[in-house]
Amino acid sequence: MLRSILTCSVSLALPERPSDSFETELSIDVENSSPDLLLIGHVTQDLLDPTPESDYRLGGTVSFAAITALRLERKPTILTRAAPHTRWDELPDDVDLTVLPSPETTTFANVYSDEGRTQYCFAQALPIQAADVPRQMQTPNIVLLGPLVNEIHPDVASLFGAQTLTAAVPQGWMRRWDETGRVYSIPWETEAAILPYLDILVLSEEDVDSDLSRLESAFKTVPIVVLTEYRDGSTIYRRTESGEIQRIKIPPRPALEVDPTGAGDVFATAFIIRYQETGDPIHSARFANVTASFGVEAIGISGIPSRQQVLDYLNKHPFRERN
Repeated sequence: MLRSILTCSVSLALPERPSDSFETELSIDVENSSPDLLLIGHVTQDLLDPTPESDYRLGGTVSFAAITALRLERKPTILTRAAPHTRWDELPDDVDLTVLPSPETTTFANVYSDEGRTQYCFAQALPIQAADVPRQMQTPNIVLLGPLVNEIHPDVASLFGAQTLTAAVPQGWMRRWDETGRVYSIPWETEAAILPYLDILVLSEEDVDSDLSRLESAFKTVPIVVLTEYRDGSTIYRRTESGEIQRIKIPPRPALEVDPTGAGDVFATAFIIRYQETGDPIHSARFANVTASFGVEAIGISGIPSRQQVLDYLNKHPFRERN
């Protein structure tokens, strides 16, 4: 595995739907010099207790996405920022990792209750700008932008051309935190500079406080928007050639929830991988629902399923869109 710790100075019309069979596969070239799946954003130290002195697990969108990609038989490359003392042993050797320098690693605590999740942010790594993305990383098959603390500069989204499926999980552009570290949601201030470059946007009801009016610009600009709805599955909003926004509800796979941390990141990764392989947003959302549901049934990354496990479930429980 490439484990690169950089010490340089820091710069502060939809495809036609294929067959209904989930056995549909496309041959993906992952042997070229460009990344297969490029993941940009901060890794995190996810504290086991909501105190800055607690021990931690490695987390963040890019961490969960990398493990999901490996389980789904794709090749992930992470570009992140973190402090020199960060532990990387939880990432498998098959993950290509480039770490830009930072005095701190972004640090979160997640507290779950019957009312939902409360997050605390105790430290933030430095930002990532377009100039920080090496040229050889700028033509991947897929890129997923996964900001956590507004760290990805808007100019990063514009780096990738038509040969790349460009997706984002925008939660980190849509939140801030108070003096105690408690995270709260805000409107997305940089969306006008980012949305035009996206093919897919994946976010949760929680990210927009269940206010769909906050997604009006995304619906008008991004061809496919997917809203995850926790235990209720997900909903696809796709723009047709006439400009109409088509809404399609995708049912969940019932799960015995143990640890929901990272479920949205697992979903997003599974969706963009399957969409690039099939060109089918409906089946991709069902594939992602199932993948994420297996993931919450164990602690951390241990429940994320294999590709075959997901396909076996889908073939036994086929989904047909209702007219």
